[in-house]
This record gives sequence, C-alpha cells and structure tokens, in this order.
Amino acid sequence: MKLFFLYLILVNFLGFFLFGIDKYKAIHKKWRIRESLLFAVSLAGGSVGSLCGMYLFHHKTKHKTFTIGIPLILVIQLGVYVATRYFL
Repeated sequence: MKLFFLYLILVNFLGFFLFGIDKYKAIHKKWRIRESLLFAVSLAGGSVGSLCGMYLFHHKTKHKTFTIGIPLILVIQLGVYVATRYFL
C-alpha cells in the first residue's frame, strides 16, 4: 500500500511539472509536450497534479478537452477508489 501511495505522489508531481514545462515551452516557442502525454499521465493517476499544474500555470485552461477532461478523470478515479475501498 505504501508503494502505491509513493507511486501516486510521483505521478502527480510528474503531471504538475509537465504542465509547467509545457507552459514554459509554449511561451518560448519551443518543441511542445504532446497533449496525449499530458492526458496519459492524468489517466495513470496524476490527475490531481495535472489539474493543479493546469490552473497554477494557467496552461490549457481555454481548451475544453482539458478543463472538462482532467476533472472528469479525477472524478472517475475518486469513484473507482471509493467503490473499491468501501463496496468490494
């Protein structure tokens, strides 16, 4: 269980920093991080970090796929956690 929480901490830091790095790259007109990677990290458990990074860095906040998609991923992940924790 401790290993799982360590994984969640690391993947959330990764999601957070990827949004920050991509924002920096967008400002400086450099090669960008793929949107599919940003979503993949969120799906892999980094949705909280991605959401925090998205709003802290004001990055991708005008894209409906992100403003709806990342919170939706988080809600689904929380639902799965609650269902497996309390109902199974």
